[in-house]
Amino acid sequence: MNIISLFSGAGGLDLGFEKAGFQTIWANEYDKEIWETFEKNFPHTKLDRRSIVNIPSHDIPEAIGLIGGPPCQSWSEAGKSRGIDDHRGQLFFEFIRVLRDKKPLFFLAENVSGMLAGRHDGALENIKNHFIESGYDLSFKLLNAHDYNVPQDRKRVFFIGFRKDLNIGFEFPQEFSKKRFLQDVIFDLKDNAIAAKKKTYTNGNECFIENHEYMTGDFSSMYMSRNRVRSWDEPSFTIQAGGRHAPLHPQAPKMEFVEQNKRIFVPNSEHLYRRLSIRECARIQTFPDTHKFYYTNLTAGYKMVGNAVPPNLAYYLAKKIAQYVQEVLKEKRILANYSHIEKVAVSRGL
Repeated sequence: MNIISLFSGAGGLDLGFEKAGFQTIWANEYDKEIWETFEKNFPHTKLDRRSIVNIPSHDIPEAIGLIGGPPCQSWSEAGKSRGIDDHRGQLFFEFIRVLRDKKPLFFLAENVSGMLAGRHDGALENIKNHFIESGYDLSFKLLNAHDYNVPQDRKRVFFIGFRKDLNIGFEFPQEFSKKRFLQDVIFDLKDNAIAAKKKTYTNGNECFIENHEYMTGDFSSMYMSRNRVRSWDEPSFTIQAGGRHAPLHPQAPKMEFVEQNKRIFVPNSEHLYRRLSIRECARIQTFPDTHKFYYTNLTAGYKMVGNAVPPNLAYYLAKKIAQYVQEVLKEKRILANYSHIEKVAVSRGL
């Protein structure tokens, strides 16, 4: 079940989909700090390094699915929130352009919860309508990754669509009643993390475990305005794309309240407060330890990890999608109208 991937990042979505039986045959990522990480972890996937704006659709291979997370900074609650007026928000329409030109059986697009803010209502409805007008039945939902075997509170919006001629009413997978917490995924790493060189530079092969190193340096007043510590028996705060904003390790006590928008580290326990390492963040995001992140500056490592879709969440969505896709291929409903899909099905003996 071949798929194509846009705005691929470090490959969180791709990992989840591959675990569910799909194969990313072509991917696109424009950020040069990510290229080595993606290519070394997905050696059988063709990575196109051009900006999607400069890639004509005929350069993209045929596939049954399209997945991706168009850049989210312009929608973020922590950013300037210019939404679709920002050029990064407009990249959502490049995703739609490829969708219309390639006509895959399904698509999945992911974005931050900030796009649900009231000030973005018009832009959000516009995007939904574009998906529908592209010939797809759209399912749309805000999910918390913690409900899907991810030890982290992380709310994200998902758009999932199947081509209208398939008559599929997609239903999102049910939430898990059993949850995972910090102790379940990073407790074994608590004693062997090392500090970055010169605050942000990698220790490389000196790390005892790949990427198990953390950024040092001051904490901003904004960072110190809130408690940044979750206990071992809690889910992590959202893993963000900036190393300076990484959550603090659960070995430390909760930060002490001073006054509104001001907290301090508990006196005489300051030595316990450190940022989570890149590997700890990756574990919390549910990346396997075999997925190595390549960088010289830790800021790039934190960015790759923080921007990714948690592979576990991607897997449960992909697994549900696969159930519908396999039925479609089995019944051969699509063969009459789309010869390129017919060739794929026939070549696979369907």
